[in-house]
Amino acid sequence: MLCLSGLATYVTIVRLTQTEKWVVHTHEVQAALGDVDSTILSAERASSGYVITGSADFLSNFEAATPNIYQALQHLRELTQDNSKQQEFSDRLDGITARRIALFRQSIDLRKTASQNQQGQAEISRRGLPVAAEISSTMQQMRDEEKRLLTVRAGSSRRLFTLAVVVLLITFLLALIMFSVHCRLLSAELEAREQAEASVRESEKSLRSLTGRLLRLQDEERRRFSRELHDSLGQYLAGVKMNLDMFTNSQPADGLLAQAIQLLDQSIAETRTISHLLHPPLLDEAGFSSAAKWYLEGFALRSGIDVKINLPENVGRLPKPIELGLFRVLQESLTNIHRHSGSSRADVALKVFADKVILEVRDYGKGIPRELVENFRAKGTSVGVGLAGMRERVRELGGHLDIQPKLPGNSISVTLPFPQTDKAVNAAAD
Repeated sequence: MLCLSGLATYVTIVRLTQTEKWVVHTHEVQAALGDVDSTILSAERASSGYVITGSADFLSNFEAATPNIYQALQHLRELTQDNSKQQEFSDRLDGITARRIALFRQSIDLRKTASQNQQGQAEISRRGLPVAAEISSTMQQMRDEEKRLLTVRAGSSRRLFTLAVVVLLITFLLALIMFSVHCRLLSAELEAREQAEASVRESEKSLRSLTGRLLRLQDEERRRFSRELHDSLGQYLAGVKMNLDMFTNSQPADGLLAQAIQLLDQSIAETRTISHLLHPPLLDEAGFSSAAKWYLEGFALRSGIDVKINLPENVGRLPKPIELGLFRVLQESLTNIHRHSGSSRADVALKVFADKVILEVRDYGKGIPRELVENFRAKGTSVGVGLAGMRERVRELGGHLDIQPKLPGNSISVTLPFPQTDKAVNAAAD
C-alpha cells in the first residue's frame, strides 16, 4: 500500500511539474512571437521614417533591426522544434517575413532613387498589406496551437491527478481496512497471550501451593517417623539391651554377647540421632535457638567442621512455621557445606527484628560459580535440588533467600517476615 501510494504521488508530482513546464514553454513561445512582431514593427517604423524624412538615422535603425528579426525567428524555431506543426508555421513565417523585409528594402531603394515617387511608395504599401496580414495570421495560428497544446496537456494532467487522488483514496481505505484487521488480529493475539500468561501464573501458583503442601506433608511425615522411631523401635531396642544386660549379669559373658550389646548401644544412639534429625523434639519444646545449638554441636562432632554460632540471647519462641523453616534451611545449608564446599569451618548467625528474622550461613570453601549464582539471583535458576527446596520453603513463608559469593566461599541469607497474627498469638502465649 505504501509503495502504491508513493508511486501514485510520484507520478502526479511529475505530471504536474511537466504541466508547469509546458505552461512556461507556452509563455516563452508567445513571448518569442511578440519579439518577432516587435522587431518587424521596428523595421517597419524605421523604413517608413526613412521614406518620409530621408534621414540616415532611420536607415541605420532599419539596418540594425533587420538582424534582430532573423534572430527572433531563429529563437522561435528553436522553441517549437518539438512540434512539427509549429515548425511548418515557423517555415511559413520565415518566408512571409523575408517578403516583408524585401518590401521594406524596395521602399527604401525607391526613396533613394526617386524620392518624389509617391505612387510607387503607395504601390509598395498596398503589396505589403496582405503580407503583414499573413504574418499576423500565421503568428496567431502559432499562438492558438500553443494554447491548444497547453489545454490538451493540462487536461491530461488533471485526469492523471484525479486518477492519482482516486488511487490514494483507495489505498488509504485499503490501509484502514488492513489496519483494522491487523488490530483485531493483534488484539486476539494479545488476548491469547494474556490468557496463556494467566494460565502460566495460575500454574505457578498451583505449583507453589503444591510445593508448600508437599513440604508441610514432608515435615509431618518426618515428625511421625521421628515419633515412631523413638516410641517403637527405640523402645524395642532398649528392651533388648536391658534383657541382654540382665543375661550378662546372671551368666558369664563371652565376646559375642558383649559385641551384641555394643551393637545395640550403637543402634539405639543412631536411632535417637535419626529421630532427632528428622524432627528434633527440642524444636517443639524449646524453640529454634535450643534446637539449632543442639544440631550444630552434633554436626560439628560428626563432620569435623568448626561451626561458629552467633545466636542472640533470650530469642524466645518464634512462630512455629518460621522455626521449622529456619531449622530446615539450617540443616540443608550445613549439609551442602559438608558435601560440596570442602570448607573446614562455617559461621551461623541469627538476627531477630521486630518484623522479621534473618538467618545467615557462611562457609569458607570453594564456593558456587559466580555465573550460577547470578542466574539463581536474577532468573531463579536453581543450582541444586537442596537450594530449590530451600527457596520454595522460604517463598511459601513469604520470605526471601539470597546467595552472596564471598572470598572464599558463599553466604546464604534467609529473611522471613513476622505475620501480624503470629506476633499477636506469640505475645498472648508469652
